Amino acid sequence: MKTVPPRSVLVWSGVISLLVVLASVAGLTDPRVYGQETENWATQAKGQDLGNLLAVVVLVVAALRYRKGSQRAALVWLGALLYLIYAFIVYAVAVHLNYLFLVYVAVLGLSAWGVIFNVNRVRGGGIQYPQGRSRTVAAWVIITTGVLFAGLWLSELVPALLMGKVPASLTDAGLWVNPIHVIDLSMVLPGFIISGIAALKGLEHGLFWLAPWLVFSGLMGSSIIAAKVLMMGAGAANTVPATVMVSVVVASSLLALRGYLRLPAPVRIDGS
Repeated sequence: MKTVPPRSVLVWSGVISLLVVLASVAGLTDPRVYGQETENWATQAKGQDLGNLLAVVVLVVAALRYRKGSQRAALVWLGALLYLIYAFIVYAVAVHLNYLFLVYVAVLGLSAWGVIFNVNRVRGGGIQYPQGRSRTVAAWVIITTGVLFAGLWLSELVPALLMGKVPASLTDAGLWVNPIHVIDLSMVLPGFIISGIAALKGLEHGLFWLAPWLVFSGLMGSSIIAAKVLMMGAGAANTVPATVMVSVVVASSLLALRGYLRLPAPVRIDGS
């Protein structure tokens, strides 16, 4: 049964966007926000701030189109919310307490509840999933991305744990534990791989989550690239290989998403 998304989608997205813009602009312009962080972690946070501003644009445009009944926009909207959940978990637990703390928590909560309140409505909106090559390409892109980053994090963590040492990335960031490792290895990367495999099998849950994860991958990769460019500008070494690798991931994710969402005939959620 096709359902019309409520007007609250626009209000919800507007409030989240205003809070994200506030936090991101403050992070980029006010030295007090990351004043207690190491230079490495502060630079990564500023890269995330830039990525967040891009996510706001995606969220607002997708919300407007979702409200008009676009099923494809609804999937993009969910992907932008997934990205914001991820980003603001990191801000809330891995940035020293500052005057934006409650803003971080508010964005995290609103984004999470936005997904919870709307995911069943979107899934019940008569979504048409593509067949053939576009589905296969999208699935393999998200599986490969999941395996790639899981291997990258494990190649850093496993030797360090076996030798009883702290990974260099933790020392540089001034962290006890990197929340990115925790979120990626426990939730995001398994989600990539499980969704991709399920999509290849034609299972509905895999087909549904494929597009949101691809949006997430594109946005997250963009924030990583922004951080690497900032680090490069600050004189950090060995940033080019990682920047090139992530750029390939972003390009692959966006191309796969474009193909996956190119349906035979646009079908509106409200049936009009």
